[in-house]
Amino acid sequence: MYALVDAVSFYASAEKVFDPSIRNKPVVVLTNNDGCVCAVCPIARRLGIPKFIPYFQIKDFLSKHGVVVRSSNYELYADLSERMMNVIARYCDNQYIYSIDESFLEFKQYDGLINDWHKYGHEIRRAIWKETRLPVGVGFGTTPTLAKAANHAAKKLAGFNGVAVIDSQQSSLPILQEMKVTDVWGIGNRLSKKLNLLGINTAQQLAQQSPQHMRKQFSVLVEQTVNELNGVACLSWDKVKAPKQEIFSTRSFGERVTDYETLMFALVTHGVIVGKKLRRQGSLVKRLLVFAASSPHDTQYYKRSLIFEFQVATNNNSQIASAINILLREIFKTGIHFYRCGVGAVTLESEQYQQPDLFSPIQPSPLIMDCFDKVNNRYGQGAITLASEGKTDKWQMRRSFLSPQYTSSWRDIPKIGC
Repeated sequence: MYALVDAVSFYASAEKVFDPSIRNKPVVVLTNNDGCVCAVCPIARRLGIPKFIPYFQIKDFLSKHGVVVRSSNYELYADLSERMMNVIARYCDNQYIYSIDESFLEFKQYDGLINDWHKYGHEIRRAIWKETRLPVGVGFGTTPTLAKAANHAAKKLAGFNGVAVIDSQQSSLPILQEMKVTDVWGIGNRLSKKLNLLGINTAQQLAQQSPQHMRKQFSVLVEQTVNELNGVACLSWDKVKAPKQEIFSTRSFGERVTDYETLMFALVTHGVIVGKKLRRQGSLVKRLLVFAASSPHDTQYYKRSLIFEFQVATNNNSQIASAINILLREIFKTGIHFYRCGVGAVTLESEQYQQPDLFSPIQPSPLIMDCFDKVNNRYGQGAITLASEGKTDKWQMRRSFLSPQYTSSWRDIPKIGC
């Protein structure tokens, strides 16, 4: 048996954890630079507020209905996510963290030990609520895809009250009939349009197709999805979320940047983020893309991107920063009001199977970056940085509605008066 535990409107729910005064109010959370709505709590959803609509378009509507607006508090979300995942880990023998608010569970040694999966799901929900105050949905299925479908039912279909179980064809039928094919895990918008042209509009209709025919028409992934919807497990954790083929860190500035040093600080910081992501998935970058641009709405639009190719692939922050400094000399242009910049690792290699160059200079020891990451993980991100990251926050994103960082900043620790 598999399960998927997923937080309900995670960002919006996280904002309510340490602020009881807004728990019964509609809450929305905005994206970087307070641009668009990215999370809508269930109360706000009843007002018909869509996700990813620009904030300025509904600013007056939100104010009129007393909606609480928050900027994305990533530090708080990351900490609450870790707490939630630690609670979930106690209830299975194999856990795979799929995203910041989703976790797959596998129960290899639990056969015969759990007689009522519904009851077990509610036990998981109560434990997470008691220890983190985060509402979650729990879906059980005989395959990962059916667990994802059950989770969809637990959160969005009437009559399930937060927990759904698919352990037979009879239990899957009412759920798959109510699910659009776009809601099936692994079926994107483009693929769903092609399926709709074939008269396949629901998950149940997809499950009724011939796996071999779907493979010929589309791909192995669609074939595996059809098998999974029929209770035949095909996906391993590696297939669930394979290592990324490209890694980017990009962001718009909170205010325009016009000087060389500030742009360098921003790009190097993005490079450090890329380096951390590379090390996390055991990858090295061979070709690094660096870009900076003004706004396309400016009278004089400027964008320049260049690629640096390393002699030997790396994930060392210092080497990435050196490459950025070399390219920035050609990217920077005086008089441009830079609006956005970013760094991308566009050609990756496996750290495990790296082929070094006999004639290249000796590469930095990976132990240096290992120590770098351990210090930041223990004492907080930014505890140790590269000098070229700078200390100015001029280029940082705008977060006008930022809530306190209750769990990661000494000044924001909640104070209780007795």
